[in-house]
Amino acid sequence: MTRTNDRLPRLTDDERRANLGKAMEVRHQRAELKKALKCRKATMADVLNGDEGFVAGMRVLDLIRSMPGYGSARARKLMARLGIDERRRVGGLGPRQRAKLLDAFGE
Repeated sequence: MTRTNDRLPRLTDDERRANLGKAMEVRHQRAELKKALKCRKATMADVLNGDEGFVAGMRVLDLIRSMPGYGSARARKLMARLGIDERRRVGGLGPRQRAKLLDAFGE
């Protein structure tokens, strides 16, 4: 891997294909997690207390919208009430924000 202008790495075709495969797998894992939350096979506590790496990059807004009964408007209102920015990702939540989120879902 060589660097161009010290900004972006220049990837070979094999590296690019490998990265695309990894990205596709992460999207698939997140989709499965969202389905599990929607069907109540998983809880917010499972997600926030788990150690799955693919969850850290997920937006909190998307996570909340995956919960039964939550759409965009209700999820945004909850995040505003909890003081969590809409652009925040799960991995960037602090311990207090995690506790508030778990409390909001009764977990």
